[in-house]
Amino acid sequence: MIRHGGKILSDQLIKLGVRRVFSVPGESFLAALDGLYDSGIQNIVCRQEGGAAMMAEAYGKMTGQPGVCFVTRGPGATNASAGIHIARQDSTPLVMFVGQIDNRHTDRETFQEVDYKSLFGGLAKWVAQVDHTERLPEYIGRAFRVAMSGRPGPVVLALPENMLSAAAEVADLHLPDSISQPVPTDAVQAIMHVLGQAEKPLVVVGGPHWNRQAQADLQAFAERQNLPVVTAFRRQDYMDNHHSHFAGDLNVGINPKLATRVRDADTLILLGTRFGDIATQGYTLVDPANHGKSIVHVHPDPDELGRVYTPDIGIAATAPSVLRALADAEPVGNWEAWTAEARAEYEAWAQPQESPGTLKQEEVIKWLSDNLPDDAIITNGAGNYAAWLHRYFVYKQHGTQLAPTSGSMGYGFPAAISAAIEHSDRTVVCLAGDGCFQMTCNELSTAVQHGAKPIVIVINNGRYGTIRMHQEKAYPGRVSGTALANPDFAALARAYGGHGEVVTETAQFADAFNRAQAAGTVAIIECKVDEEALATGATLTAIRTAAQKR
Repeated sequence: MIRHGGKILSDQLIKLGVRRVFSVPGESFLAALDGLYDSGIQNIVCRQEGGAAMMAEAYGKMTGQPGVCFVTRGPGATNASAGIHIARQDSTPLVMFVGQIDNRHTDRETFQEVDYKSLFGGLAKWVAQVDHTERLPEYIGRAFRVAMSGRPGPVVLALPENMLSAAAEVADLHLPDSISQPVPTDAVQAIMHVLGQAEKPLVVVGGPHWNRQAQADLQAFAERQNLPVVTAFRRQDYMDNHHSHFAGDLNVGINPKLATRVRDADTLILLGTRFGDIATQGYTLVDPANHGKSIVHVHPDPDELGRVYTPDIGIAATAPSVLRALADAEPVGNWEAWTAEARAEYEAWAQPQESPGTLKQEEVIKWLSDNLPDDAIITNGAGNYAAWLHRYFVYKQHGTQLAPTSGSMGYGFPAAISAAIEHSDRTVVCLAGDGCFQMTCNELSTAVQHGAKPIVIVINNGRYGTIRMHQEKAYPGRVSGTALANPDFAALARAYGGHGEVVTETAQFADAFNRAQAAGTVAIIECKVDEEALATGATLTAIRTAAQKR
Protein backbone atom coordinates (compact mmCIF):
# COMPACT_ATOMS: atom_id res chain seq x y z
CA MET A 1 0.00 0.00 0.00
CA ILE A 2 1.29 3.44 -0.91
CA ARG A 3 1.26 5.88 2.03
CA HIS A 4 2.66 9.33 2.63
CA GLY A 5 5.55 9.60 5.10
CA GLY A 6 3.39 10.86 7.95
CA LYS A 7 1.13 7.81 7.67
CA ILE A 8 4.12 5.46 7.46
CA LEU A 9 5.49 7.08 10.61
CA SER A 10 2.25 6.81 12.62
CA ASP A 11 1.68 3.21 11.50
CA GLN A 12 5.19 2.35 12.63
CA LEU A 13 4.60 3.97 16.02
CA ILE A 14 1.46 1.86 16.43
CA LYS A 15 3.48 -1.29 15.68
CA LEU A 16 5.96 -0.21 18.37
CA GLY A 17 3.21 0.10 20.97
CA VAL A 18 3.20 3.89 21.25
CA ARG A 19 0.03 5.06 23.01
CA ARG A 20 0.75 8.74 23.50
CA VAL A 21 2.96 11.47 22.08
CA PHE A 22 3.70 15.00 23.28
CA SER A 23 3.97 17.83 20.80
CA VAL A 24 3.92 21.47 19.85
CA PRO A 25 2.61 21.59 16.26
CA GLY A 26 4.63 23.06 13.41
CA GLU A 27 4.22 23.46 9.67
CA SER A 28 7.37 21.39 9.18
CA PHE A 29 5.61 18.16 10.12
CA LEU A 30 2.05 18.62 8.90
CA ALA A 31 2.13 15.18 7.26
CA ALA A 32 3.02 13.60 10.61
CA LEU A 33 0.09 15.39 12.27
CA ASP A 34 -2.14 14.06 9.49
CA GLY A 35 -0.81 10.57 10.13
CA LEU A 36 -1.66 10.89 13.84
CA TYR A 37 -5.19 12.14 13.06
CA ASP A 38 -6.97 8.78 13.04
CA SER A 39 -4.16 6.61 14.41
CA GLY A 40 -5.60 6.18 17.90
CA ILE A 41 -2.39 7.60 19.37
CA GLN A 42 -3.15 10.33 21.89
CA ASN A 43 -1.46 13.63 21.03
CA ILE A 44 -0.86 15.80 24.10
CA VAL A 45 -0.53 19.29 22.67
CA CYS A 46 1.76 21.41 24.85
CA ARG A 47 2.52 25.12 25.11
CA GLN A 48 6.29 25.07 24.69
CA GLU A 49 8.66 22.44 23.36
CA GLY A 50 10.67 22.26 26.58
CA GLY A 51 7.52 21.22 28.45
CA ALA A 52 6.64 18.69 25.74
CA ALA A 53 10.08 17.08 25.91
CA MET A 54 9.96 16.96 29.72
CA MET A 55 6.52 15.30 29.63
CA ALA A 56 7.85 12.72 27.18
CA GLU A 57 10.89 12.13 29.39
CA ALA A 58 8.64 11.61 32.42
CA TYR A 59 6.60 9.10 30.40
CA GLY A 60 9.83 7.22 29.65
CA LYS A 61 10.73 7.18 33.34
CA MET A 62 7.31 5.87 34.35
CA THR A 63 6.88 3.18 31.71
CA GLY A 64 10.41 2.14 30.77
CA GLN A 65 9.38 2.62 27.13
CA PRO A 66 10.55 5.54 24.98
CA GLY A 67 8.64 8.74 25.49
CA VAL A 68 7.83 10.27 22.09
CA CYS A 69 7.95 13.97 21.32
CA PHE A 70 7.25 15.96 18.12
CA VAL A 71 8.66 19.46 17.71
CA THR A 72 9.19 21.79 14.82
CA ARG A 73 12.45 22.93 13.29
CA GLY A 74 14.83 25.61 14.53
CA PRO A 75 13.49 27.31 17.69
CA GLY A 76 11.16 24.37 18.35
CA ALA A 77 14.10 21.99 18.53
CA THR A 78 16.28 24.32 20.58
CA ASN A 79 13.44 24.87 23.04
CA ALA A 80 13.22 21.09 23.47
CA SER A 81 16.92 20.64 24.16
CA ALA A 82 16.43 20.87 27.94
CA GLY A 83 14.32 17.69 27.81
CA ILE A 84 16.95 15.92 25.74
CA HIS A 85 19.60 16.83 28.31
CA ILE A 86 17.43 15.47 31.13
CA ALA A 87 16.85 12.20 29.28
CA ARG A 88 20.59 11.81 28.69
CA GLN A 89 21.69 12.47 32.26
CA ASP A 90 18.79 10.50 33.75
CA SER A 91 19.26 7.52 31.38
CA THR A 92 15.66 7.74 30.15
CA PRO A 93 14.52 6.34 26.78
CA LEU A 94 13.10 9.08 24.56
CA VAL A 95 12.63 9.57 20.82
CA MET A 96 12.18 13.09 19.53
CA PHE A 97 11.01 13.75 15.97
CA VAL A 98 11.98 17.16 14.63
CA GLY A 99 10.36 18.69 11.57
CA GLN A 100 13.11 19.74 9.19
CA ILE A 101 13.37 22.03 6.17
CA ASP A 102 12.94 20.67 2.64
CA ASN A 103 16.20 18.73 2.20
CA ARG A 104 16.60 20.06 -1.33
CA HIS A 105 17.46 23.44 0.21
CA THR A 106 20.06 22.26 2.72
CA ASP A 107 23.10 24.48 3.38
CA ARG A 108 21.42 27.66 2.13
CA GLU A 109 20.63 28.84 5.67
CA THR A 110 17.01 28.29 4.80
CA PHE A 111 14.36 29.61 7.20
CA GLN A 112 14.90 27.86 10.58
CA GLU A 113 17.52 25.52 9.13
CA VAL A 114 19.60 23.72 11.77
CA ASP A 115 22.20 20.96 11.53
CA TYR A 116 20.71 18.64 14.17
CA LYS A 117 23.69 16.31 14.27
CA SER A 118 25.81 19.24 15.41
CA LEU A 119 23.14 20.63 17.74
CA PHE A 120 22.30 17.39 19.56
CA GLY A 121 25.47 15.39 18.94
CA GLY A 122 26.73 15.83 22.50
CA LEU A 123 23.30 15.39 24.13
CA ALA A 124 21.63 12.45 22.39
CA LYS A 125 22.68 8.83 21.97
CA TRP A 126 22.05 9.03 18.23
CA VAL A 127 21.03 11.82 15.86
CA ALA A 128 20.01 11.19 12.26
CA GLN A 129 18.06 12.69 9.38
CA VAL A 130 15.67 10.60 7.31
CA ASP A 131 16.04 11.75 3.70
CA HIS A 132 14.13 8.93 1.98
CA THR A 133 10.49 8.15 2.71
CA GLU A 134 10.87 4.43 2.16
CA ARG A 135 13.52 4.25 4.89
CA LEU A 136 11.27 5.63 7.65
CA PRO A 137 10.54 2.22 9.24
CA GLU A 138 14.25 1.39 9.27
CA TYR A 139 15.22 4.64 11.00
CA ILE A 140 12.33 4.57 13.46
CA GLY A 141 13.05 0.97 14.43
CA ARG A 142 16.69 1.76 15.00
CA ALA A 143 15.79 4.88 17.00
CA PHE A 144 13.69 2.83 19.41
CA ARG A 145 16.37 0.14 19.77
CA VAL A 146 19.09 2.69 20.47
CA ALA A 147 16.92 4.57 22.97
CA MET A 148 16.36 1.32 24.90
CA SER A 149 19.70 -0.45 24.56
CA GLY A 150 22.51 -0.47 27.12
CA ARG A 151 22.21 2.75 29.05
CA PRO A 152 18.87 4.14 27.79
CA GLY A 153 18.73 7.69 26.53
CA PRO A 154 17.39 10.13 23.93
CA VAL A 155 17.44 9.78 20.15
CA VAL A 156 16.69 12.62 17.73
CA LEU A 157 15.34 12.03 14.20
CA ALA A 158 15.06 14.97 11.81
CA LEU A 159 12.23 14.64 9.28
CA PRO A 160 12.48 16.89 6.20
CA GLU A 161 9.02 18.14 5.29
CA ASN A 162 9.28 17.05 1.64
CA MET A 163 10.27 13.54 2.75
CA LEU A 164 7.25 13.35 5.10
CA SER A 165 4.76 14.52 2.50
CA ALA A 166 6.12 12.22 -0.23
CA ALA A 167 4.55 8.79 -0.75
CA ALA A 168 6.19 5.36 -0.81
CA GLU A 169 5.30 1.70 -0.68
CA VAL A 170 7.13 0.07 2.20
CA ALA A 171 6.35 -2.55 4.83
CA ASP A 172 6.24 -1.72 8.54
CA LEU A 173 9.15 -2.94 10.63
CA HIS A 174 8.36 -5.46 13.35
CA LEU A 175 10.58 -5.45 16.43
CA PRO A 176 10.72 -8.10 19.14
CA ASP A 177 8.96 -7.23 22.40
CA SER A 178 12.31 -7.15 24.16
CA ILE A 179 15.95 -7.85 23.52
CA SER A 180 17.31 -9.76 26.48
CA GLN A 181 20.60 -9.02 28.17
CA PRO A 182 21.42 -12.23 30.07
CA VAL A 183 23.27 -12.11 33.36
CA PRO A 184 26.76 -13.63 33.05
CA THR A 185 26.70 -17.12 34.55
CA ASP A 186 29.40 -16.38 37.11
CA ALA A 187 28.14 -12.92 38.09
CA VAL A 188 26.45 -13.84 41.36
CA GLN A 189 29.36 -16.01 42.47
CA ALA A 190 31.81 -13.19 41.75
CA ILE A 191 29.74 -10.60 43.61
CA MET A 192 29.28 -12.82 46.64
CA HIS A 193 32.99 -13.63 46.72
CA VAL A 194 33.91 -9.94 46.94
CA LEU A 195 31.13 -9.32 49.46
CA GLY A 196 32.33 -12.17 51.64
CA GLN A 197 35.68 -10.41 52.12
CA ALA A 198 34.10 -7.15 53.25
CA GLU A 199 34.03 -5.68 56.73
CA LYS A 200 32.08 -2.49 55.93
CA PRO A 201 30.07 -3.03 52.73
CA LEU A 202 27.61 -0.56 51.27
CA VAL A 203 25.09 -1.15 48.48
CA VAL A 204 24.38 1.85 46.22
CA VAL A 205 21.45 1.62 43.79
CA GLY A 206 20.34 3.85 40.93
CA GLY A 207 20.14 4.12 37.18
CA PRO A 208 17.58 2.76 34.71
CA HIS A 209 15.39 -0.36 34.28
CA TRP A 210 14.01 -0.50 37.84
CA ASN A 211 10.54 -1.80 38.64
CA ARG A 212 8.55 -3.11 41.60
CA GLN A 213 10.02 -6.58 41.29
CA ALA A 214 13.50 -5.06 41.47
CA GLN A 215 12.50 -3.21 44.63
CA ALA A 216 11.30 -6.45 46.19
CA ASP A 217 14.47 -8.30 45.15
CA LEU A 218 16.67 -5.51 46.48
CA GLN A 219 14.96 -5.65 49.86
CA ALA A 220 15.21 -9.44 49.95
CA PHE A 221 18.94 -9.26 49.10
CA ALA A 222 19.54 -6.64 51.80
CA GLU A 223 17.63 -8.67 54.42
CA ARG A 224 19.28 -11.97 53.55
CA GLN A 225 22.80 -10.52 53.64
CA ASN A 226 22.00 -7.91 56.35
CA LEU A 227 23.38 -5.04 54.27
CA PRO A 228 22.80 -1.28 54.35
CA VAL A 229 21.40 0.16 51.11
CA VAL A 230 21.57 3.77 49.93
CA THR A 231 20.04 5.26 46.82
CA ALA A 232 21.64 7.58 44.29
CA PHE A 233 20.44 11.15 43.74
CA ARG A 234 16.67 11.31 43.22
CA ARG A 235 16.26 7.54 43.11
CA GLN A 236 14.78 7.32 46.63
CA ASP A 237 11.77 5.25 45.54
CA TYR A 238 13.98 2.29 44.58
CA MET A 239 13.60 0.98 48.14
CA ASP A 240 10.91 1.37 50.77
CA ASN A 241 12.37 4.09 52.99
CA HIS A 242 10.66 2.48 55.99
CA HIS A 243 12.75 -0.65 55.47
CA SER A 244 15.17 -1.44 58.28
CA HIS A 245 18.08 -1.69 55.81
CA PHE A 246 17.50 1.62 54.03
CA ALA A 247 20.22 4.06 55.06
CA GLY A 248 19.45 7.23 53.07
CA ASP A 249 20.25 8.83 49.72
CA LEU A 250 23.32 10.40 48.17
CA ASN A 251 21.93 13.81 47.29
CA VAL A 252 23.21 17.37 47.14
CA GLY A 253 22.46 18.02 50.81
CA ILE A 254 23.77 14.68 52.02
CA ASN A 255 23.55 13.50 55.63
CA PRO A 256 27.08 14.21 56.92
CA LYS A 257 27.16 10.87 58.73
CA LEU A 258 26.23 9.05 55.54
CA ALA A 259 29.04 10.88 53.75
CA THR A 260 31.43 9.57 56.39
CA ARG A 261 30.01 6.07 55.98
CA VAL A 262 30.66 6.16 52.22
CA ARG A 263 34.27 7.18 52.92
CA ASP A 264 34.67 4.46 55.53
CA ALA A 265 33.12 1.64 53.50
CA ASP A 266 35.68 -0.89 52.33
CA THR A 267 33.38 -2.42 49.69
CA LEU A 268 30.88 -0.77 47.36
CA ILE A 269 28.27 -2.79 45.49
CA LEU A 270 27.08 -0.39 42.78
CA LEU A 271 23.84 -1.62 41.21
CA GLY A 272 22.69 0.32 38.14
CA THR A 273 24.08 3.65 39.27
CA ARG A 274 26.85 5.48 37.42
CA PHE A 275 28.06 6.72 40.84
CA GLY A 276 28.77 10.21 39.55
CA ASP A 277 29.70 13.55 41.04
CA ILE A 278 26.48 14.16 43.02
CA ALA A 279 26.60 10.75 44.70
CA THR A 280 30.27 11.23 45.57
CA GLN A 281 30.06 14.95 46.41
CA GLY A 282 32.25 15.99 43.52
CA TYR A 283 34.33 12.79 43.73
CA THR A 284 35.52 13.77 47.23
CA LEU A 285 33.94 10.84 49.10
CA VAL A 286 35.61 8.29 46.83
CA ASP A 287 38.79 9.30 45.01
CA PRO A 288 38.75 7.89 41.46
CA ALA A 289 42.56 7.64 41.44
CA ASN A 290 43.03 6.10 44.88
CA HIS A 291 39.77 4.92 46.41
CA GLY A 292 41.18 2.08 48.51
CA LYS A 293 37.99 0.04 48.23
CA SER A 294 36.72 -3.10 46.59
CA ILE A 295 34.16 -2.08 43.96
CA VAL A 296 31.59 -4.23 42.20
CA HIS A 297 29.81 -2.33 39.43
CA VAL A 298 26.70 -3.62 37.66
CA HIS A 299 25.54 -1.49 34.74
CA PRO A 300 23.79 -2.33 31.46
CA ASP A 301 26.26 -0.35 29.35
CA PRO A 302 29.80 -1.80 29.19
CA ASP A 303 31.14 1.68 28.41
CA GLU A 304 30.08 2.87 31.87
CA LEU A 305 32.15 0.19 33.63
CA GLY A 306 35.43 1.86 34.47
CA ARG A 307 34.49 5.25 33.04
CA VAL A 308 35.36 6.91 36.39
CA TYR A 309 36.01 4.15 38.93
CA THR A 310 37.83 1.01 37.86
CA PRO A 311 35.86 -1.86 39.40
CA ASP A 312 37.27 -5.10 40.75
CA ILE A 313 34.24 -6.78 39.21
CA GLY A 314 32.40 -5.16 36.29
CA ILE A 315 29.19 -6.78 35.09
CA ALA A 316 27.40 -5.59 31.93
CA ALA A 317 23.78 -6.35 32.83
CA THR A 318 20.75 -4.56 34.19
CA ALA A 319 20.65 -4.20 37.96
CA PRO A 320 17.16 -5.76 38.26
CA SER A 321 18.26 -8.89 36.36
CA VAL A 322 21.26 -9.33 38.67
CA LEU A 323 19.13 -8.70 41.76
CA ARG A 324 16.76 -11.48 40.68
CA ALA A 325 19.65 -13.89 41.21
CA LEU A 326 21.12 -12.13 44.25
CA ALA A 327 17.84 -12.22 46.18
CA ASP A 328 18.26 -15.94 46.93
CA ALA A 329 22.04 -16.04 47.45
CA GLU A 330 23.25 -17.66 50.63
CA PRO A 331 24.52 -15.26 53.34
CA VAL A 332 28.28 -14.72 53.28
CA GLY A 333 28.85 -12.46 56.28
CA ASN A 334 27.41 -10.70 59.30
CA TRP A 335 27.06 -6.92 59.13
CA GLU A 336 24.17 -6.51 61.56
CA ALA A 337 25.81 -3.83 63.71
CA TRP A 338 27.12 -1.86 60.71
CA THR A 339 23.66 -1.91 59.10
CA ALA A 340 21.78 -1.00 62.28
CA GLU A 341 24.10 1.94 62.86
CA ALA A 342 23.56 3.18 59.30
CA ARG A 343 19.78 2.93 59.73
CA ALA A 344 19.89 4.80 63.04
CA GLU A 345 21.85 7.62 61.42
CA TYR A 346 19.24 7.90 58.66
CA GLU A 347 16.35 7.98 61.14
CA ALA A 348 18.04 10.72 63.16
CA TRP A 349 18.69 12.76 60.00
CA ALA A 350 15.05 12.38 58.90
CA GLN A 351 13.70 13.95 62.10
CA PRO A 352 12.30 17.37 61.18
CA GLN A 353 14.56 20.26 62.06
CA GLU A 354 12.62 23.47 62.69
CA SER A 355 12.92 26.21 60.10
CA PRO A 356 12.09 29.92 60.59
CA GLY A 357 8.69 31.45 59.90
CA THR A 358 5.04 30.60 60.45
CA LEU A 359 4.90 28.15 57.54
CA LYS A 360 7.45 25.41 58.06
CA GLN A 361 8.43 23.35 55.04
CA GLU A 362 9.52 20.37 57.13
CA GLU A 363 6.02 20.10 58.60
CA VAL A 364 4.39 20.41 55.16
CA ILE A 365 6.56 17.59 53.83
CA LYS A 366 5.96 15.44 56.91
CA TRP A 367 2.20 15.91 56.52
CA LEU A 368 2.39 14.86 52.88
CA SER A 369 4.55 11.86 53.75
CA ASP A 370 2.17 10.74 56.49
CA ASN A 371 -1.11 11.39 54.67
CA LEU A 372 -0.65 10.73 50.95
CA PRO A 373 -1.43 7.23 49.61
CA ASP A 374 1.63 5.00 49.33
CA ASP A 375 1.32 5.06 45.54
CA ALA A 376 1.09 8.86 45.25
CA ILE A 377 3.51 10.27 42.67
CA ILE A 378 5.71 13.16 43.79
CA THR A 379 7.48 15.33 41.22
CA ASN A 380 9.91 18.20 41.56
CA GLY A 381 12.36 20.26 39.57
CA ALA A 382 15.45 21.93 41.01
CA GLY A 383 15.97 24.38 43.85
CA ASN A 384 16.67 24.48 47.58
CA TYR A 385 12.98 23.77 48.29
CA ALA A 386 13.64 20.20 47.10
CA ALA A 387 16.09 19.65 49.97
CA TRP A 388 13.14 19.49 52.40
CA LEU A 389 11.42 16.95 50.16
CA HIS A 390 14.49 14.74 49.82
CA ARG A 391 15.26 14.83 53.51
CA TYR A 392 11.82 14.42 55.05
CA PHE A 393 9.56 12.59 52.58
CA VAL A 394 9.43 8.82 53.06
CA TYR A 395 9.03 7.01 49.73
CA LYS A 396 7.28 3.66 50.04
CA GLN A 397 6.84 2.23 46.54
CA HIS A 398 8.77 2.19 43.32
CA GLY A 399 7.39 4.55 40.69
CA THR A 400 6.45 7.34 43.08
CA GLN A 401 9.36 9.77 42.51
CA LEU A 402 9.74 11.77 39.29
CA ALA A 403 12.67 14.17 39.53
CA PRO A 404 15.58 15.17 37.27
CA THR A 405 19.00 13.88 38.26
CA SER A 406 20.20 16.44 35.72
CA GLY A 407 19.12 19.21 38.09
CA SER A 408 16.82 20.86 35.57
CA MET A 409 14.56 23.64 36.81
CA GLY A 410 11.01 23.62 35.49
CA TYR A 411 10.79 19.82 35.26
CA GLY A 412 8.37 19.09 38.09
CA PHE A 413 5.19 20.54 36.59
CA PRO A 414 5.41 18.98 33.09
CA ALA A 415 6.33 15.68 34.76
CA ALA A 416 3.28 15.97 37.01
CA ILE A 417 1.01 16.56 34.01
CA SER A 418 2.46 13.50 32.26
CA ALA A 419 2.02 11.42 35.43
CA ALA A 420 -1.55 12.61 35.99
CA ILE A 421 -2.47 11.63 32.43
CA GLU A 422 -0.76 8.23 32.66
CA HIS A 423 -2.09 7.47 36.16
CA SER A 424 -5.40 9.32 36.39
CA ASP A 425 -6.43 7.13 39.34
CA ARG A 426 -3.47 8.15 41.52
CA THR A 427 -2.68 11.29 43.50
CA VAL A 428 0.00 13.37 41.77
CA VAL A 429 1.73 16.17 43.68
CA CYS A 430 4.29 18.57 42.22
CA LEU A 431 6.58 20.40 44.61
CA ALA A 432 8.04 23.50 42.99
CA GLY A 433 9.88 26.64 43.94
CA ASP A 434 8.56 29.99 42.78
CA GLY A 435 11.42 30.30 40.30
CA CYS A 436 11.23 26.66 39.20
CA PHE A 437 7.47 26.74 38.59
CA GLN A 438 7.55 29.90 36.49
CA MET A 439 9.80 28.21 33.94
CA THR A 440 6.96 25.91 32.80
CA CYS A 441 3.77 27.27 34.43
CA ASN A 442 2.34 27.99 30.97
CA GLU A 443 1.63 24.25 30.79
CA LEU A 444 -1.34 24.92 33.11
CA SER A 445 -3.25 25.29 29.87
CA THR A 446 -2.06 21.83 28.76
CA ALA A 447 -3.21 20.31 32.05
CA VAL A 448 -6.69 21.81 31.76
CA GLN A 449 -7.06 20.89 28.07
CA HIS A 450 -6.16 17.25 28.65
CA GLY A 451 -7.84 16.74 32.01
CA ALA A 452 -4.68 16.36 34.10
CA LYS A 453 -5.28 17.12 37.77
CA PRO A 454 -1.97 17.39 39.62
CA ILE A 455 -1.75 19.41 42.83
CA VAL A 456 1.12 21.91 42.69
CA ILE A 457 2.66 23.15 45.91
CA VAL A 458 4.59 26.31 45.13
CA ILE A 459 7.15 27.20 47.80
CA ASN A 460 7.37 30.98 47.44
CA ASN A 461 10.39 32.64 49.04
CA GLY A 462 10.68 35.38 46.41
CA ARG A 463 14.08 34.34 45.10
CA TYR A 464 16.19 31.82 43.26
CA GLY A 465 17.01 30.15 46.57
CA THR A 466 19.85 27.83 45.56
CA ILE A 467 21.80 30.59 43.81
CA ARG A 468 21.11 32.97 46.70
CA MET A 469 22.58 30.39 49.10
CA HIS A 470 25.75 30.05 47.03
CA GLN A 471 25.84 33.83 46.62
CA GLU A 472 25.74 34.37 50.38
CA LYS A 473 28.51 31.83 50.86
CA ALA A 474 30.80 33.38 48.24
CA TYR A 475 29.79 37.07 48.33
CA PRO A 476 27.87 37.58 51.61
CA GLY A 477 25.36 40.42 51.62
CA ARG A 478 25.98 41.36 47.97
CA VAL A 479 22.65 40.26 46.53
CA SER A 480 22.60 40.36 42.76
CA GLY A 481 20.30 38.73 40.22
CA THR A 482 18.45 36.37 42.57
CA ALA A 483 15.35 38.33 43.65
CA LEU A 484 12.01 37.51 41.98
CA ALA A 485 8.84 39.50 41.36
CA ASN A 486 6.15 36.84 41.53
CA PRO A 487 2.51 36.69 40.46
CA ASP A 488 -0.38 35.67 42.65
CA PHE A 489 0.03 31.94 41.98
CA ALA A 490 -3.43 31.07 43.33
CA ALA A 491 -5.04 33.62 41.02
CA LEU A 492 -2.97 32.23 38.14
CA ALA A 493 -4.45 28.77 38.74
CA ARG A 494 -7.96 30.20 38.76
CA ALA A 495 -7.28 32.13 35.56
CA TYR A 496 -6.63 28.82 33.81
CA GLY A 497 -9.79 27.29 35.27
CA GLY A 498 -8.06 25.48 38.13
CA HIS A 499 -8.15 25.75 41.91
CA GLY A 500 -5.86 28.11 43.82
CA GLU A 501 -5.14 28.93 47.45
CA VAL A 502 -2.52 30.77 49.48
CA VAL A 503 -1.14 29.36 52.73
CA THR A 504 0.89 31.42 55.20
CA GLU A 505 0.81 29.19 58.31
CA THR A 506 1.56 25.51 58.80
CA ALA A 507 -1.82 24.85 60.40
CA GLN A 508 -3.60 25.98 57.22
CA PHE A 509 -1.94 23.50 54.91
CA ALA A 510 -3.87 20.27 55.54
CA ASP A 511 -7.29 21.83 54.91
CA ALA A 512 -5.98 23.65 51.86
CA PHE A 513 -4.64 20.40 50.41
CA ASN A 514 -7.91 18.58 51.05
CA ARG A 515 -9.84 21.36 49.28
CA ALA A 516 -7.41 21.24 46.36
CA GLN A 517 -7.87 17.50 46.06
CA ALA A 518 -11.65 17.80 46.24
CA ALA A 519 -11.67 20.45 43.49
CA GLY A 520 -11.14 17.76 40.85
CA THR A 521 -8.93 19.90 38.63
CA VAL A 522 -5.38 21.15 38.43
CA ALA A 523 -4.65 23.05 41.64
CA ILE A 524 -2.00 25.34 43.11
CA ILE A 525 -1.31 25.81 46.79
CA GLU A 526 1.01 28.77 47.19
CA CYS A 527 3.05 28.42 50.38
CA LYS A 528 4.64 31.68 51.45
CA VAL A 529 7.76 30.90 53.46
CA ASP A 530 10.15 33.04 55.45
CA GLU A 531 13.15 34.31 53.48
CA GLU A 532 15.39 33.08 56.30
CA ALA A 533 14.48 29.46 55.46
CA LEU A 534 17.22 29.01 52.88
CA ALA A 535 18.33 25.41 53.60
CA THR A 536 17.27 22.52 55.82
CA GLY A 537 20.19 22.98 58.18
CA ALA A 538 20.94 26.71 58.09
CA THR A 539 19.23 30.09 57.85
CA LEU A 540 20.11 32.90 55.45
CA THR A 541 21.62 34.92 58.29
CA ALA A 542 23.66 31.99 59.56
CA ILE A 543 25.08 31.30 56.10
CA ARG A 544 25.94 34.97 55.56
CA THR A 545 27.50 35.36 59.03
CA ALA A 546 29.64 32.25 58.61
CA ALA A 547 30.87 33.50 55.23
CA GLN A 548 31.70 36.95 56.61
CA LYS A 549 33.86 35.41 59.31
CA ARG A 550 36.01 33.55 56.82
